Amino acid sequence: MGLIEIEGMDFFAYHGCFKEERVIGTRFTVDAWLTTDTSESETSDELKHTVNYQAVYALIRREMEQHSHLLEHVAKRVIDALYREFPPLTHVKIKVSKLNPALADGGKIRQVSVTLER
Repeated sequence: MGLIEIEGMDFFAYHGCFKEERVIGTRFTVDAWLTTDTSESETSDELKHTVNYQAVYALIRREMEQHSHLLEHVAKRVIDALYREFPPLTHVKIKVSKLNPALADGGKIRQVSVTLER
């Protein structure tokens, strides 16, 4: 088994419970940890025998373009889509972080994150 780690994917998206967040948007980062059998790619040195991180990024970008209220919902959609697109995956862990989230009382938080794994 191998672990493919894709960290620091940056997106501008429109997720949030406040209407303003869904209108003006904000920055997000996504990290992915993908477990799969890498034995064939280890010996073949062929991209077709592994999970292509560029294809993973494109899939996550598409999911980030769909509006959601909760980061939990975004992370679950990403996980479901990864398993559909890449059947060899045996375990997926996704961390979705909202940078500088809006707070009703005007407070400041650098980021808030949700991590799901299946």
